Amino acid sequence: MLQIRQFKNILFDNQPITLSSEEEFRVKTCFDFLRQFASDKIIYGINTGFGPMAQYRIEDAALCRLQYNIIRSHSAGAGKPLPDLYVKAAMIARMQTFLRGKSGVHIQVIETLQQFINRNICPVVPEHGSVGASGDLVQLAHIALALIGEGEVSYNGQRRPAAEVLKECGIQPLQMYLREGLAITNGTAVMTGIGLVNLIYARRLLEWATAASVLINEIVSSYDDFMSETLNSLKDHRGQQTIAAWMRQISAGSQCFMQREKMLYCKPHGRVLDHKVQPYYSLRCVPQVLGPVLDVLDNAEKVLVAELNSVDDNPVVDPETASVYHGGNFHGDYVSFEMDKLKIAVAKLTMLAERQMNYIFHDKINEILPPFVNLGVLGLNYGLQAAQFTATSTTAESQTLSNPMYVHSIPNNNDNQDIVSMGTNAALLCKRIVENGFQVMAIHLIALVQAVDCLRIRDSLSGTTGKIYDEVRAMVPVFVDDTPKYQEIAIIEKYLKTQNLNLK
Repeated sequence: MLQIRQFKNILFDNQPITLSSEEEFRVKTCFDFLRQFASDKIIYGINTGFGPMAQYRIEDAALCRLQYNIIRSHSAGAGKPLPDLYVKAAMIARMQTFLRGKSGVHIQVIETLQQFINRNICPVVPEHGSVGASGDLVQLAHIALALIGEGEVSYNGQRRPAAEVLKECGIQPLQMYLREGLAITNGTAVMTGIGLVNLIYARRLLEWATAASVLINEIVSSYDDFMSETLNSLKDHRGQQTIAAWMRQISAGSQCFMQREKMLYCKPHGRVLDHKVQPYYSLRCVPQVLGPVLDVLDNAEKVLVAELNSVDDNPVVDPETASVYHGGNFHGDYVSFEMDKLKIAVAKLTMLAERQMNYIFHDKINEILPPFVNLGVLGLNYGLQAAQFTATSTTAESQTLSNPMYVHSIPNNNDNQDIVSMGTNAALLCKRIVENGFQVMAIHLIALVQAVDCLRIRDSLSGTTGKIYDEVRAMVPVFVDDTPKYQEIAIIEKYLKTQNLNLK
């Protein structure tokens, strides 16, 4: 089993993939069994056509050409290329399926994928093409096209012909033996790879949303009981309890929070209270809003890791029972459903950040800060007024994109594929929503640290939020005069995507 931590190490830290003797034995045993088993039988995709063309038997002399044909004919994607990171993730997922020894592929498939992954050679794969049943046929065909030395790859930051790069690296183009073309193109590896990257980034974004929520409550001097263990333990949801615990961890040592028992429970007060008894929901209900997000992430990890380690092609070759099984393990409904849920969760997280930002910017609501945390001359200077437009429009886009793909099946392929998952579309839309979330969070953090300077409370922050303040300020110094903000937003976005808070 490949766990999420191992997957991250390979994907982000370039830890090389090594093959165990046991894995090599499984793959070779399965290939040898299939070669013997298929010699006198009709087996889909080995000696028949593909999809609705499966009723046509292929002559022995054309079997090898059949495998090349599926790769070349299905390399028909469109749109901009997937970033290398997501393509590498898909290759890791495809290789993991083959290592189960149930696909009947030649060991050269494993060895070639291993070389591509370890050397960061990433096939050029267009975004559009998959309906998510029979798996990611089109996008995986583009990966297979590079493996056979055709098409294009991204290597060392350059887009180049695959044949040229393979020759330069001393890699032999993949040959076709029995069913390699079908096996590589037939599975859920692209949606699973994209989904796993989405999950990793969404977890990072959730930690930042939690930290930002602590910081805004420090800025407004909230009462601290909204994140208390007693209160949150009375709601029987693990996600809420964990978010509240994270908030207590982040806020440890802060001098900004007020204690209700000291301020409201032990001395008389006038009829009108100067400080809000309870802050707005976007500040007070953070555990209840982000808790479900965490629960969705945890379930998505369970499903995606299961998919990563599954046999997801068709047919499935099983030497143990000495048979070949035809079915639909390539169907991407599990991934599609989780990506739709993750889309909704991250969109809601982004909405929370946007509402907190609005609170900071709206002087008539917060009553302690100038409009748009403008430290200059009101009317002459504008602070982050325009940055809010960006955050609000980006949040609105995420709300629209969060509509589900899981139920958007459209029959195609001569109605052979009469109900499909649209899992890759769901994963790609989720990717966009996660990216949007980082953009909004970047603007939010810039606003929060500006508010800290306005109130001069840096030394009262907790150790964690104080460190965040210092790191953001090192990249975006305090500003009074109006300056372009797009480059600073991009810098903070990159910072958020590459830094972990490591909350426990």
